Amino acid sequence: MRRVHSEHRRRVEKWKDRVMSEANARRLDVITMGRASVDLYGQQIGSRLEDVTSFAKSVGGCPANIAIGTARLGLRSALLTRVGDEQMGRFIREQMQREGVVVDGLVTDPTRLTALAILSVENDKSFPLLFYRENCADMALSEDDVDAEFVASARALVVTGTHFSRPNTDAAQRKAMRLMKKAGGKVVLDIDYRPNLWGLAGHAAGDNRYIASERVSNQMKTVLADCDLIVGTEEEVLIASGESELLSALRTIRALSPATIVLKRGPMGCIVYEGPISDDLEDGIVGEGFPIEVYNVLGAGDAFMSGFLRGWLGGESLATAATWANACGAFAVSRLLCSPEIPTFEELQFFLKHGSPHRALRKDEAINHVHWATNRRRDIPSLMALAVDHRIQLEEIARKAGADPSRIAAFKVLAVKAAAQVAAGRDGYGMLIDEKHGREALFEFARSSMTWLGRPVELPGSRPLRFEFSQDIGSQLSEWPVDHCIKCLCFYHPDDPAELKAEQQQKLRALFDAARKVGRELLIEIIAGKHGALDEDTIPRALEELYALGIKPDWWKLEPQASSTAWGAIGAVIENHDPWCRGVVLLGLEAPQDELAAAFAATADAPVVKGFAVGRTIFVDAAEQWFAGRISDEAAVADMAERFEKLTEAWLAARDKKAA
Repeated sequence: MRRVHSEHRRRVEKWKDRVMSEANARRLDVITMGRASVDLYGQQIGSRLEDVTSFAKSVGGCPANIAIGTARLGLRSALLTRVGDEQMGRFIREQMQREGVVVDGLVTDPTRLTALAILSVENDKSFPLLFYRENCADMALSEDDVDAEFVASARALVVTGTHFSRPNTDAAQRKAMRLMKKAGGKVVLDIDYRPNLWGLAGHAAGDNRYIASERVSNQMKTVLADCDLIVGTEEEVLIASGESELLSALRTIRALSPATIVLKRGPMGCIVYEGPISDDLEDGIVGEGFPIEVYNVLGAGDAFMSGFLRGWLGGESLATAATWANACGAFAVSRLLCSPEIPTFEELQFFLKHGSPHRALRKDEAINHVHWATNRRRDIPSLMALAVDHRIQLEEIARKAGADPSRIAAFKVLAVKAAAQVAAGRDGYGMLIDEKHGREALFEFARSSMTWLGRPVELPGSRPLRFEFSQDIGSQLSEWPVDHCIKCLCFYHPDDPAELKAEQQQKLRALFDAARKVGRELLIEIIAGKHGALDEDTIPRALEELYALGIKPDWWKLEPQASSTAWGAIGAVIENHDPWCRGVVLLGLEAPQDELAAAFAATADAPVVKGFAVGRTIFVDAAEQWFAGRISDEAAVADMAERFEKLTEAWLAARDKKAA
């Protein structure tokens, strides 16, 4: 028996080596082909579609979802389809790129619109779904869109059932299949049966999962022989075979194809069949199952396929691939959307290791944090920000100069121009801009090439913390652009009176909850030195207390510390509680430039410090001169740009880097 296990291990390792060698020889692991739409999912759960008032937008369509899912799980994936030459088509293209999906096969159709899917969650069994797919871009995919070199660059091709429903898309998929087989790759079929996309049901029956059709079955049976992996639900296996009973359906598919067959069974997991189909339906490879609460079944199959492909193409056993597939499907079923809910590989492994006490995974804070942190829109390894979110300070400067406070808005526009001049299209630059005086500056920022923007929500100078416009912070944040980062300054010291600390902690926790609910990043700025001693353990203690409340901001903004020991302790606290934290940015507190340069240098051995967000050191002199009418707009821009440039040079020098 020991020799058998040893031989099995050698065979598995040899196979994995071959898989990895093949993977290294090709640019892509998988190309998915077919539907690509924009999903609009109703946010009022338990409501008829007629009564839904707001929708969440995401990429949808089976192949598009699988492309994103496999990319999140670590495969090199690409999508082959068409999108419209309009905002929705550009959204799909840009989101694919953000997710790491190769878009070389994404064709822009100049005459057709991108498809839409609109859904509501009435209850755990009813999901009304409308497909807007008449003459849409993805259904115009043709053989001319299929490039032989592109197909051959991948190890596997995923084709989907819906795209065999039209002559042009059928021909395109069959061409891609031939090219993949010729190149020695694998062909995967996701049966992906939607009766109304085959013209078998009305527009209102988008959620109908099964209508028997001899026409559909005859068409699908001609595809099976050329497949290496066939995946479908019980209903999909029936339609692909033309049978009315499950065992007969599996045997018919087996008679037509030697492919590995994966039968998806919803909450019962899945069964994988490699060889002959026996009389026992359960006589196959079964992965570990994960009982969870059903929230929305749409997208579960795409998440399942993503997990299975990660294991199958990664050289894992079929049992492991099935377990990963089941787990990914469980994530999707327990959450609202499709592609945004598919886990990353890090999240998947976290779940497999730690499990969850919740049947509704969307309620698991630990898993949700890993999901959030590993799916951020972009990496920001370094951040140099000009902060002009000051309100009280600029109001005071204007008052002293006898200037109309309304001019503050124009000055902030000049600050944006100064920062953009320094950034010059390079990555790693950003700004802090407020809503009270900065509306025009926010618009100017949107026209610039800078990509990071933080916006304050605190009432300036408040202690205990108060929000500026309304204490119902969540209602404000939903109106913000999705890539704007929430910034909140809290004058917090670990030696504050218990009652004051409790009130501030409650406020910060409410803000953290609101940030996660609306999907916005959060920067918490802690200033302790104005209300107590700033010792080596002051900030580490403060962070410990806030982390103990479950508050895990994306960024911390902190005062310069007196020693490397303090920075080491801060880094240790952050790493212990949230290794996914983006890091710390330094604040300036109007310190002279040479002092800030020294503070930057002191963080050279503190990798947790990622940059700075400084304001008054840069803009105060220009503001005083400009509001008094002693310098022009151009001179104010030039002065701020020069000071900002010097600070960026000091920061980069401290990190022994150059602006890229």
